[in-house]
Amino acid sequence: MTLRIDMHAHFFPTISREEAERADQPGVPWLAVAEDGESGMIMLDGRPFRPVSRPLWDPVRRLEQMDAQGIDAQLMCATPVMFGYRYDAPAALQWAQRMNDKALELCSVAPHRLMALAQVPLQDIELACREASRAVAAGHRGVQIGNHVGPRDLDDEALVRFLCHCAQEGIPVLVHPWDMMTDGRMKRWMLPWLVAMPAETQLGILSLILSGAFERIPRSLRLCFAHGGGSFAFLLGRVDNAWLHRDIVREDCPNLPSSYVDRFSVDSAVFDAGALRLLVDVMGEERVLLGSDYPYPLGEQKIGALVENHPDLGERARRLILGGNAARFFNLPADGSGDE
Repeated sequence: MTLRIDMHAHFFPTISREEAERADQPGVPWLAVAEDGESGMIMLDGRPFRPVSRPLWDPVRRLEQMDAQGIDAQLMCATPVMFGYRYDAPAALQWAQRMNDKALELCSVAPHRLMALAQVPLQDIELACREASRAVAAGHRGVQIGNHVGPRDLDDEALVRFLCHCAQEGIPVLVHPWDMMTDGRMKRWMLPWLVAMPAETQLGILSLILSGAFERIPRSLRLCFAHGGGSFAFLLGRVDNAWLHRDIVREDCPNLPSSYVDRFSVDSAVFDAGALRLLVDVMGEERVLLGSDYPYPLGEQKIGALVENHPDLGERARRLILGGNAARFFNLPADGSGDE
């Protein structure tokens, strides 16, 4: 039986309004659970931010759905609104520690099947490095970071230093887009999620490639980008063409951009057979990991179905993408459990 590990799923703990207020920082989110206990609303700045359902905060319900979908293990990470990158650094550290501890509490229900990726106070790199190491020592399987902190993209010297720390400590990193670029033009129809979110991910990847940051980051770094790497794979030919013909594109990047695809992985959340085929062609079958974005509506509703039913993927590729690649990326045993 093929191992199935969903490495991109989200959680949001039952943070009360009072707990959020005690943080005494701007925009601390909290969860309003409906009377029926089955639905809820993430609240932000006193306003409804996103409707959610019980599996987001209830590990027992999550496990029931994993069983129904044949998922052996799932790695959970913070809903990006929880990052707290706008908080004062000391408060952000305390917040990250609380959220990371809550994540492990959720996982404790079935630690061999539910595992967590930590969040860190990325606005202060020393604190971020410290919390990444503490969280992994406490049981987290890696860290999730946003693709930028304010105007600082991943090529920022401090963020590169954090990635180097993770490489040296053997800490896997998932990069998730957040706080999407928009000046108000993308007002409706979830356009920030449909247009800007893929662009944010491509921006994160290209900022590492074209800046020369990958020349300074150890090759041992296990780095993965969510949502299939956004628009990266589809537009990589355009980037190579620009590098070949415009010196301002290659001034800090010594090698053809497409030669860096072996420096990172992506998840499989692309929702289209043609897109997945292109993604595997560009990245290679060993650098695409099953990721669903569960339990949100923009995620894959039948986790792994796109990979399982793809007409052009061979048995080896299916086996790697559904679980083998994630097991290797996160140092999990062959059965996908959290037991070493």
